[in-house]
Parts: sequence; structure tokens; C-alpha cells
Amino acid sequence: MCSIIGFLGTSISKEKLKEFFDRTISRGPDMQRFSEVDGGILGFERLSIMGLSEAGMQPFVLGANQVVCNGEIYGFRKLKEELSKDYTFVSESDCEILLPMYEKYGTDMFGMLDAEYACIIYDAKRKSLVAARDPIGIRPLFYGYPQDGEIIFASEAKNLVGLCDKIMPFPPGHYYADGQFVCYRDMTEVKSVVADDVEEICKNIHDKLVAGIEKRLDADAPLGFLLSGGLDSSLVCAVSQKLLNKPIKTFAIGMSTDAIDLKYAKEVADYIGSDHTEVIITKDDVLAALPDVVHLLGTFDITTIRASIGMYLVCKWIHENTDVRVLLTGEISDEIFGYKYTDFAPSAKAFQDEAAKRVRELYMYDVLRADRCISVNSLEARVPFGDLDFVQYVMSVDPEKKLNTYGKGKYLLRHAFVGDYLPESILMREKAAFSDAVGHSMVDYLKAYAEEQYTDEEFEARCKKYSHATPFTKESLLYRELFERFYPDQAQMIVDFWMPNKEWEGCNVNDPSARVLSNYGASGE
Repeated sequence: MCSIIGFLGTSISKEKLKEFFDRTISRGPDMQRFSEVDGGILGFERLSIMGLSEAGMQPFVLGANQVVCNGEIYGFRKLKEELSKDYTFVSESDCEILLPMYEKYGTDMFGMLDAEYACIIYDAKRKSLVAARDPIGIRPLFYGYPQDGEIIFASEAKNLVGLCDKIMPFPPGHYYADGQFVCYRDMTEVKSVVADDVEEICKNIHDKLVAGIEKRLDADAPLGFLLSGGLDSSLVCAVSQKLLNKPIKTFAIGMSTDAIDLKYAKEVADYIGSDHTEVIITKDDVLAALPDVVHLLGTFDITTIRASIGMYLVCKWIHENTDVRVLLTGEISDEIFGYKYTDFAPSAKAFQDEAAKRVRELYMYDVLRADRCISVNSLEARVPFGDLDFVQYVMSVDPEKKLNTYGKGKYLLRHAFVGDYLPESILMREKAAFSDAVGHSMVDYLKAYAEEQYTDEEFEARCKKYSHATPFTKESLLYRELFERFYPDQAQMIVDFWMPNKEWEGCNVNDPSARVLSNYGASGE
């Protein structure tokens, strides 16, 4: 990960900007640099992953234009080869291709990138900033208006607290130029429905996911893998092990009392032959981490916070005890293949609409969690299920074939990897939410702790303070009050609590955990 900031205006000095930019120094601990442009400032904090020499330090400059980018651009070597006919590159960094591309293609370049990225370009001709974010929002970017006629972009909301009255997330799949946000790619748009038979669809799912994993194994820094023992992270690890043909480093986390994940993660690790580490946490670890987790996340969402505690603590352990710098994770599978609650989808259209909603909102929930928990520990997240070609394909598959008519959720993904990738018991294991699978006790401890903080009367009175995303349990109120401590009056950054679709029969529940659904069954046992 890296951290970027860009400001166009006069109300913020370089010294003051540095003070606020330093809040995310953990995203880029290797080096920091500022560059003054006409009427503004660009800043960059580097975590060296591709092109480790100082030549890869940003901002990159081409003529009077400059760019800072937090991202990974896949297939950049081919683009670089084409651009080398007209440009001389000075580093091995993938992001150095951005300015030559911008000079050649203008804002059309953003639709050409196979990347997870956020970037800010100073365009000397426009004498303004141009910014863009990847189509899923895997890399973070926020913006605000310090004063009339000014704009500021930054990697995280915490960079902008105190500089802007209102902080807004930069919309994924958009670029900003000439004062306007323009959508250059909508991942939920289906141009033509894939109507192949199930076997052909599963073959394509297999091939596209393997390709998405393979391109994310390209790094000049050491790789590691988060392994929960669930289907998604297990597939990423199993495929990676085959591609690399050597033991990979896998990491699992669980409560000291009732960790569900650990036994399944060990089963996977033993099967694929990985160099496996278990990180054990306690009730005290969970409660002590809670304020830090809310601060690093910048959300009040219940399920995001629950799932982040384990992820934050395992990444903290990795940072403090290993040389790993890049982590591959299993996010962005449920959104496209289905959750436990989407078994209740009343129709194929309803399933597809729900998947589109979840993909559009990923940047506020699972993607936010993976980015912040990993980056705050000076590591880089890579998310193979977020591969653009893969997501676009699965979103285009006939939704009738994605409905759970097979007696097994996410059947297409499971069937695609039948073979020697994973034990049958893992490949067909029912889903358990990450927050629950770290140990049911972890969520129970959080709920009990929240109950201790408020009387029923205090709960009722304090909830009334919030008109947007009003808390509805003592746990949600606790998280909201922690959020307001760090991000006062910025709750609009998160549209609402992540919850199952309450309009569907069987989904009108008061807790985001799949544990409360009637079809949870043997999940997570």
C-alpha cells in the first residue's frame, strides 16, 4: 500500500498538509515526498512493492505534469513496452506508465487499466487536478472542499478530518476532471448475458480466477496469504501454491476458546503443504483493539467492525513477526456468487439486483476492511476475486444459474475447482462469516461489552441523536459513538449498516451475522 494526497488551493500550507498526511504514514512507511505544483501540492508515502529502488519514488514527472498513485497495474510490462517507443522509463515501477498513458490517451486511459488503484494527476494544461479510482474501489480515495474553489483528495478520510466540513468517498469507476465526476466503468453493467451451460461457465470461472490469482503473485517483496479455512481464501491459497510450486506462507487467526477457522485452515494448510502460522487471541485482545479498529476503518458498520478485529490482529502479528509485505485475501466472492441470505432470493432478477448492489457498495464494507486492516500494518492487500475480468464475467452469467438450486451455495465456484485443489470437506463446506469463525465468543464478547455500556434508557436517548443510519442495538450505538469520536459528523460516508435484504422472506433480522438466519445449519461448526 501507499498513501497519496493532492490539494489545489491556497488555504492549506505544505506544513499543515504534512501534519494531516502523516496520519496515514503506516500506509507508506518507506519514504515520504511532497511536490509543489502551480496552485497546489501533491504528496506520496511509499510502501515499496514493485521496483524497490528509489527511482520508483513518486510523484512521477513528465514535462510539467505530475502523478501520485496508490495501486497495482497488472500487465504493465506490456503497456510499458508499447510506450517505450516514445518514452524513456527510469524505474521498474508499474505506476510510471500513468503519465505517458495520460499524455497519449487523456482520460480514456482509465478505462484501459487492469488495475486496483487510486491516482491524482496534476495536469499543467488544465492547471488542475485529475483523479481516478478503480472500478471496484479496492484502493481508497476521499475528497472534500476546504474552501470555495478548492479541492483536496486523500487516501483516507482521517487525512481530511479537520480540513473539510464534509468528507466524501470518491466513487469507484469514476474519474474527476474539470470539476465533474465521470463514470468510465460500471462493473454491474451486463452488456450480454452468458448463457453457456454450467460446465462451460465453471471452466471459464476456473480459468479466469486462476489468471486473476497469477497476476497478483507478481511482486518484488515477500508474499503471504490469509487463510480462514473457508472456501474463498482456501482457493486463493491452493491455486497460488500450485502456480508458485513451492510452500507459501499462510496465516490463520482464532479465539483461544472456540476458534472455528483454525481447524479448517490447518486442514487446508496440511493438504497444500503451506508454511502455516496460527495466531491466537483472547477476549482482552478483542476489547483492547476495538477503538483502534474503528479509528483505522472509518466506519460504524457492525459486520465490518466485527470482521476487522481478527483481520487487524493477524495482520499486526504478521507485520511484527515476519518479512511479508504483500497479502493475498479472499474478499469479493460472496458479493458475486451469493451469501447465505441470498438463498432466500425470490427470483433470479432479485439475486442479480442484490449482487449489483453489493458490488457497488463493496468500497464501504469488505473492501474497506481488507484495505485498512492490512495497510495500517504497512502491508499491501491483493484481492484476486476482485479481478476486473473475473467480476465482469460472473456478473454476466445468467442469474438463473447463480441461484442456489443445487442444494449448495456458491455452487458454480465450488464446481469450478473440483479436483485436487482442496479436500472435498473444504470445497463443499458451508459458509461461516469471518467474524463468527474467528470464534463465536468474539462476537458474543463484543455484544456483552456493549450491553454493559448503556442502560436501556441511555440507549434509547442516545440513539435519537443520529438521524442517519440510526443505531438499533447497543452494539451498533457503541460503534457509532466510537466513530463520532474520530470522525465527527462524517457518518454520511457510509450509506447504512450492512444487513441482509430485509424485504425478502427469511431475511428480516436484527443482526448482520449469518448465524441468525434459518438456513445457517452446520455453517461454521
